[in-house]
Amino acid sequence: MFSFLNPLSKPQVHFPFQFNDGGRADAGFKGGAGDCVVRSIAIAANLPYMQVYEDLRLANESYALLRNDRLAKKLNAKGSSPRNGNHRNVFHDYILGLGFEWVPTMKVGAGCQVHLRPNELPSGILIAKVSKHVCAIIDGVIHDTHDPSRGGNRCVYGYYIKRKR
Repeated sequence: MFSFLNPLSKPQVHFPFQFNDGGRADAGFKGGAGDCVVRSIAIAANLPYMQVYEDLRLANESYALLRNDRLAKKLNAKGSSPRNGNHRNVFHDYILGLGFEWVPTMKVGAGCQVHLRPNELPSGILIAKVSKHVCAIIDGVIHDTHDPSRGGNRCVYGYYIKRKR
């Protein structure tokens, strides 16, 4: 019998998963939302969900008022609520201001180099950016409302790592 598996390939290692809504339910929110940025920041930075939510709402509002680009127009049209998604142009500086450092893992045209696997990411406190989603990883455990790893096959575009003091 033939096997199509490469005998030299490393076995895939999966991140353990822990359900964590970042304090969303405790803050009084119900139902689903596209608030993965708020949840991930609240979890990784150990901040109250409502504080992060309000900070990002104000950042969205400020961006929409001060800029004249496509994102500003979209924010003006749909409102500044971080409930239905957040743009990197808004949340990137916020996360950096909380003591995280951005580490890109993809280059244009290079293909996926890093997957959502513990043997491909450093230990510590991370906020991982994957396609249309971000998730918190704390000490080798994904904290989210669902397991976003796709069995360890999901590509990581980059991650924020909490700087050591």
